[in-house]
Amino acid sequence: MTAKRKSSTHSTRETKKAIVMNAGKKNPTPIVIAAVVVIAAAAGLGLFLFPGANTPGTPAAGNTPTADDGRITYAASMFADGKARHFQYADGNITISYFILKSTDGVIRAAFDACDVCWQAGKGYYQEGGDMVCRNCGRHFESVKVNEVQGGCNPAPLARTIENDRVVIRVADLKKGRSYFNFSPKA
Repeated sequence: MTAKRKSSTHSTRETKKAIVMNAGKKNPTPIVIAAVVVIAAAAGLGLFLFPGANTPGTPAAGNTPTADDGRITYAASMFADGKARHFQYADGNITISYFILKSTDGVIRAAFDACDVCWQAGKGYYQEGGDMVCRNCGRHFESVKVNEVQGGCNPAPLARTIENDRVVIRVADLKKGRSYFNFSPKA
């Protein structure tokens, strides 16, 4: 065998060896991308399943709700920014969800976080601009119609009053919405 041929065989062998030896070294980029996608999907699912968790508006000091004489009150200033705030009231084994917002016409409105059509899905509404959007069917409802229009897929109205710069929700009115949040199987 000539020296040139030996050198060629040796370099071919070295090339193959290098390919085989590097086969175990994988590029970690696809794994990192997959991990990021899984984490993002889990976070998105969490926001979808737990709608109150992504609602802005943790009350500032002095704006925390107070309960007295069968009423729950909130500082009206808490809603000045027009963002819907979601709340819950525990009534025995039923948790009643509702939201309060200042609509685009400047009126503070309240509604159960459910409707006559989609309530069984238990998904409620989120805000998109001046609309409340059903998380189940995707329908948009103008904020000015919250607490005005009832029935169908509109957010079910919740009575509220404004007294001395406080939004007042009566516990008795909250309890009227129990049926929207009773997900126990019927016997």
